[in-house]
Amino acid sequence: MIYLELLWTFFKIGAFTFGGGYAMLPLIQEEVIAHDWLDIKSLVDFIAVSESTPGPFAVNIATYVGAEVGGILGAFCATFGVVLPSFIIILIVAKCFAKFSNSKMVKGCMAGLKPAVVGLIGAAMISIGGTVFAPAGIHTAILSDVSFYAALVIFLFSVFLVFRKVHPILIICISAVLGILFGYMIDYLI
Repeated sequence: MIYLELLWTFFKIGAFTFGGGYAMLPLIQEEVIAHDWLDIKSLVDFIAVSESTPGPFAVNIATYVGAEVGGILGAFCATFGVVLPSFIIILIVAKCFAKFSNSKMVKGCMAGLKPAVVGLIGAAMISIGGTVFAPAGIHTAILSDVSFYAALVIFLFSVFLVFRKVHPILIICISAVLGILFGYMIDYLI
């Protein structure tokens, strides 16, 4: 039954991913592709949409995948599945953290989780970045593709704005406008 499968899959993703929505990307990508719920291009497109909509990233993407696969009930099951582990874990942690916060084991666990989370986010960035900048794969012909340069300009400009401490909402809005403008320019040029 698809609803139980969505609930269980997103429960596992929520339970075994530390570090927030971005750290979930490799697991989400692997599970969604393995179950043949979405193709990589659709997933990357929705990641972009999910970034520009209100709400937690993991909830947005779980809701979208669930809706695509199982309609409203599928969206509910996937969303409930992804948030339930965090809810359970935070209840347990809140109850126990003060008691164990000075434990060497807890400190060691946290020290080990931090670099793993950064690694997961980096892996997702490389995987999704490849799809954004080189959707047909990396080859020399990409250097003659106008859309590659448009994506690169938007990316570099966004990085520049981040370092200038521009508010993320403004960066998302500017990037959307630039994407629309570049899209029209590319269609006009081609």
